[in-house]
Amino acid sequence: MPSSNNSSARRAQLLAWLLARGGVSHSSDIRAAGFSGHDIAGAVAAGMLTRVHRSWLIAPGCDTRRVAAASVSGRVTCISAAALRGFWVPASIADERTHVAVAGTASRIPKDAIRVHWGNGPAPTGKNSIDDPVLNVLFHVAQCLTRGEALAVWESAVRKKAVAPDVLARVAWRSTEAAAIAAVASALSDSGLETAFVDGLRRAGVTVKQQVWIDGHPVDGLIGRSLAIQLDGFAHHSDATDRRRDLEADARLVTRGYVVLRFDYHQVLFQWDLVLETILTAMAQGAHNRPVVAVSR
Repeated sequence: MPSSNNSSARRAQLLAWLLARGGVSHSSDIRAAGFSGHDIAGAVAAGMLTRVHRSWLIAPGCDTRRVAAASVSGRVTCISAAALRGFWVPASIADERTHVAVAGTASRIPKDAIRVHWGNGPAPTGKNSIDDPVLNVLFHVAQCLTRGEALAVWESAVRKKAVAPDVLARVAWRSTEAAAIAAVASALSDSGLETAFVDGLRRAGVTVKQQVWIDGHPVDGLIGRSLAIQLDGFAHHSDATDRRRDLEADARLVTRGYVVLRFDYHQVLFQWDLVLETILTAMAQGAHNRPVVAVSR
């Protein structure tokens, strides 16, 4: 019979092991790591762990998205997994149901709390994996979101160095949506908003240079030689000092011959037709082809 002190130590070791793995694991993996059924039962009885869906053990503080996946023996995927990994996710859909990939034979899924993904991504998965591999996450994102939103998530993954563009291009996606995004995804965009903006112009036949430095300051986009585009993100600063800095930067560009158009998050993502029409009208007026003073670098 194990001593009380030894049992407590084993329970503490089990909890630490579980926390190091995201706070959730299948009981078979816990046993494979050297913990016994007695260790597991003791940790549950002591309130250190919670049992979910019979064979999954959850540690306190485990992310609710992983708990949701464990409750149906699935894997956190799509935008839920993207958010967990710190990728950019459109704010308008960040609070949706947990997106979970499940086996084709899964049944009795509580769809009021979970957004189910049935298809398999290109990367193989372990039997008890709780987090989908990054390639599968991007695969489901491509199926679930609009092209512009999906591309923004993909390029955020590239910026986070979770995957490289040349790797994406070599994957056998088995999805026309994913393959199309892989063909254009790059590390040039500074944000998801910029990705959506550039992709929208690309589809309209307009070429834009990204993150161009002019007069010692960055410009989000430059069309031709003189049409400068600045983008204000969803959480764009409202501080008066920051706002004055933006206005000063715009003024410097104007005095050097540039035409400056500034759009915010809502306009780019929800009023794209207006944004595009404004840019095309400015180009028709020659705003992109004016002589300028400053030299970009």
